[in-house]
Amino acid sequence: MTSKMYILLFAFLSILGVNAQQITSPNGNISLEFSLSSNGEPTYKINYKSKSIIKTSKLGLTLKNADNLKQGFIETGSEETSFDETWKPVWGEESDIRNNYNELLVNLEQKATERIMNIRFRVYNEGVGFRYEFPEQPNLVYFVIEEENTQFALTGDHTAFWIPGDYDSQEYDYTESKLSEISGLFDSAVTPNASQRQFSKTGVQTALMMKTADNLYINIHEAALINYACMHLNLDDENMVFESWLTPDAQGNKGHMQAPCVTPWRTVMVSDDARDILASRITYNLNEPCVIEDTSWIKPVKYIGVWWEMITGKSSWAYTDDLPSVQLGVTDFEDVKPNGKHAANTAHVKEYIDFAAKHGFDAVLVEGWNEGWEDWFGQSKDYVFDFVTPYPDFDVEDIENYAKSKGVKMIMHHETSGSTRNYERHMDKAYQFMKDHGYDAVKSGYVGNILPRGEFHYSQWVNNHYLYAVQKAADYEIMVNAHEAVRPTGIARTYPNLIGNESARGTEFQAFGGSKPNHVTILPFTRLLGGPMDYTPGVFEMDISKLNPDNNSHVNSTIANQLALYVTMYSPLQMAADLPENYNRFLDAFQFIKDVPVDWEKSVYLEAEPGSYITIARKDKHSNNWFVGHVNGKDARKSEISFDFLEKGKKYIATIYADAKDANYKTNPQAYTIKKMKVNSQSKLSQVSVEGGGYAISIIED
Repeated sequence: MTSKMYILLFAFLSILGVNAQQITSPNGNISLEFSLSSNGEPTYKINYKSKSIIKTSKLGLTLKNADNLKQGFIETGSEETSFDETWKPVWGEESDIRNNYNELLVNLEQKATERIMNIRFRVYNEGVGFRYEFPEQPNLVYFVIEEENTQFALTGDHTAFWIPGDYDSQEYDYTESKLSEISGLFDSAVTPNASQRQFSKTGVQTALMMKTADNLYINIHEAALINYACMHLNLDDENMVFESWLTPDAQGNKGHMQAPCVTPWRTVMVSDDARDILASRITYNLNEPCVIEDTSWIKPVKYIGVWWEMITGKSSWAYTDDLPSVQLGVTDFEDVKPNGKHAANTAHVKEYIDFAAKHGFDAVLVEGWNEGWEDWFGQSKDYVFDFVTPYPDFDVEDIENYAKSKGVKMIMHHETSGSTRNYERHMDKAYQFMKDHGYDAVKSGYVGNILPRGEFHYSQWVNNHYLYAVQKAADYEIMVNAHEAVRPTGIARTYPNLIGNESARGTEFQAFGGSKPNHVTILPFTRLLGGPMDYTPGVFEMDISKLNPDNNSHVNSTIANQLALYVTMYSPLQMAADLPENYNRFLDAFQFIKDVPVDWEKSVYLEAEPGSYITIARKDKHSNNWFVGHVNGKDARKSEISFDFLEKGKKYIATIYADAKDANYKTNPQAYTIKKMKVNSQSKLSQVSVEGGGYAISIIED
């Protein structure tokens, strides 16, 4: 093309109001194009290897009682930069994480209002992140978001792995369907929960995993969710366009902002290999570096707990059944009759401490130790727990001394019952109580509707509460495992004392009617992209009625699948969830749980297909040993892997824990085989796993 033709093309595009800029990933596979439409609407589109992934999509926000930030913009400048660093996480799936991207910052001014809105794009080899930025300025200081209008215009009716959009709950089984089928399947995808609020029959949650007809894998999510409402997606299923849908507060507003400020990053990952989605660290990389100077007190933890027996109904959190209600500071539990089912009693907890010490576990969690469980749920009760007053049968000092004598740490439990105001009032006292009695980690819970009344679990105000709890915990050198909180979005890079979250349908739901047998083949593609999950694996007794005759639930998994979860469901906080007596029945299989680490130097993603199977190999950070986990989904299959991830020239002993030939997740889940074999970097393995099954391998240097 001649220079004259370039000039004519530029003039033609200018007449159309198009001012396109393009930026590509470091490897050149992904390209992002930004442009302003003829009426000044910001738009973007994404291509992967010359294929359209996101068609032209609009950007902007609707403001309350103010002109919208959606059109009428002119570009006042732009800047392109590149960045490449390697940083070391405190814990993680690898000891080094590369953060390599090309960046485009576009400066925009809304001509009629003279308000400034910048958009920053970062393009990685496996995806794109972008956010809105509002610098300090005279014409935009305080503003209220009515809705964020970020679009994701898709190229077809993709297959999606989705859960219903909900302001209060993420604890759903995943539905696999075409995008066009979401509205028809929505009602059946909604299952009961302690607190929930859907907003649309085409609303879904992020991280949303999709697969195109031509076998491309696309994931839409967000990163660095700070001082902002959680983003859901609402689908225009006629045009296949998702638009952001923020969680409102009690007044219906979706964000109270003050410039200078930024939004969370919106992310789009794409690859023709599903393993690249699992290996991506975009979500972490888009967060700020660690702000805790001394992280030596943050340590990965493998634990057991007084928990599963209450979840199954075998035991009780409550101390008594004789009171219609309790009031802290008024009810005298010394004068009431114990129910005989209260699990958090001193003698029983000591049994768990003994088991932990015998088998090398770091810690023991105890739930139901503190007063208030008799009417903790569903009463919209503000002063529900004080987090420092034990029941009469739980001796805090005795437990502290006994655990210390056995070399075992205790994990505190703080159930807030959704009363965030009450928790904040008591937080300093509760954390100091923990430090006074040797507790370095807390599991917090937010079951039920949020107080203040009308707030949702994922609104801006409540999200700020979750972060406040983590920040305050860091002041006391306490690690946090938050349940029912907003899904993680990589914030653990900045605050690595956030060592776990639930924020999805965990193992407990296996005792509440069960989860789909392929559930664990989807979670690493969705929930785990933002951070580790306290999934609480390791259940060996699948028939819940054997623990509680009144509970006919069944754990839809084989023992081999449960073992594999310690590798495939990454977390620096891993629980052996079952009762000690069940582990004593299967000590040879329990050996894998004892051996598997919780902190890794390197991870290799061997096989992956969302909803079907995942196989991951990880190297221990503190030895030359490797561990492999394979979880299988809907159909029996033969897994074929190579051991070429092992160091060349070295020999290893592999112990393979696998489904037996007659294993069946429903009728014969405890059928497994264990075999040993010598392996090296040239070895291969062909291993059959059943539906809902899998295998786990420990590979010890010979």
